[in-house]
Amino acid sequence: MVVTASHARLCDYIGVSIPLKNDPVRNDLLKNDRATWLHGSAAECSQKSLGAPEPGYVWRLVLLGAPGVGKGTQAELLTKRLGACHLSTGDVFRAASKQRDCDQSPAMKAATDYMRRGQLVPDSIVWEMVRERSDCILHCGGFILDGFPRTLAQAESLQALMATENVSLTAVVNYELPVEQILHRLSGRRTCEHCKAVFHVTDRPSKVTNKCDHCGGDLYQREDDRVESITVRLEAYERSTAPLIQFYKNMNLLMPIVSEGSPDEIFAGTLLKLTPLASGHRISV
Repeated sequence: MVVTASHARLCDYIGVSIPLKNDPVRNDLLKNDRATWLHGSAAECSQKSLGAPEPGYVWRLVLLGAPGVGKGTQAELLTKRLGACHLSTGDVFRAASKQRDCDQSPAMKAATDYMRRGQLVPDSIVWEMVRERSDCILHCGGFILDGFPRTLAQAESLQALMATENVSLTAVVNYELPVEQILHRLSGRRTCEHCKAVFHVTDRPSKVTNKCDHCGGDLYQREDDRVESITVRLEAYERSTAPLIQFYKNMNLLMPIVSEGSPDEIFAGTLLKLTPLASGHRISV
């Protein structure tokens, strides 16, 4: 049986009344510029996330997954459905790259210096960047952490921070996909040089070969979508996250999800596994 993400069934999965994602009332409530997360504690969000649909339903999730598994898409879907705030470290780095140096914290200045040199940002600096935004983790109506933690050291630091306020994670969702499928997804991607629209040579081809359907721009393959680059990225991911996955498995928090099928099917499968948590049960690992 194929699980589809119809509204009625998804409401049944979670066990609460959840408005449609195109509901204008809920969409208005969910508008959140994430200013505190993107720019640091000196900034203030225009509105808090919607938070728990009922008292006690506060979702605190960490999303894990190798490049190409569709983790970013799932983060967006979960954010809209659960009313949690999407906290992506990638978004923080992108926002920092557009800020003037004088508007950046010391941690962000150090991080952007590493990125400009094409180097990985050390754990200590990533953690300091997250620590500056600790209110987004400790005092909001739920969150979905995307891109953090990436190492065991970062996971231990996050655990210690949350323990200070007696706050705990709901689950750590680990999206899994065979390597050959990841290679197929990423190596087949083509990006428009002008509008940055993304196509796939076999799964979602453009109407005219190597031309964008939207603006007519040339399509190209990004360097990090070449097989050699993908292989290196996957090996690096495996090295850094293997201890992290074991850490969360030992804490009975790890929730594996096979990232096959359409985004809606993967999303529905995720909600099915989250259902016992909404009922106050432990995750079955």
